[in-house]
Amino acid sequence: MQSFIACCSTWLMGMRPRDEQGASGIEYALLAAMVAVILAGFVAGIQNTVSAIFTNLNAGLSNG
Repeated sequence: MQSFIACCSTWLMGMRPRDEQGASGIEYALLAAMVAVILAGFVAGIQNTVSAIFTNLNAGLSNG
């Protein structure tokens, strides 16, 4: 029984990823995706306000 556990332990250790650089790349991609989702929600919320500001600026510049 003990040799079976040792065999399984050795096999599981061999399945462990040795190169962790890909993991950090995935983490950065997930972080960028979360930031993009947050920015998309934020921009949608202030779209009318920003549009009104630029409309007022355009009208002010047109009037001199």
